Amino acid sequence: MLISNAYAQTAGAESGGLMGFIPLILMFVVLYFVMIRPQMKRQKEVRNMLEALAVGDEVVTVGGLMGKVTTLKDPYVTVELLPGTEVKMQKNAITAVLPKGTIKEI
Repeated sequence: MLISNAYAQTAGAESGGLMGFIPLILMFVVLYFVMIRPQMKRQKEVRNMLEALAVGDEVVTVGGLMGKVTTLKDPYVTVELLPGTEVKMQKNAITAVLPKGTIKEI
């Protein structure tokens, strides 16, 4: 009397299994094209830049220092900031390779 009767749902009220997953699939597709794909492309560009690094290239480091590459060893690179001032750092600390002649001698 205080509890109402519970009736089974009809067969037509059930939503399709695939139709419930379509919004979730669309979110993953959008996430891939907006976030994951551009990040992978940027990582590939940085990897190619570091592999093509050569002695004499003018570079910018993570800290904003500009200098010329004097020596290359596998994980490390030596950068000359001023004549007679060299700094040894990891290759990953290089963010950009500048065009030749960008750094002017004082």
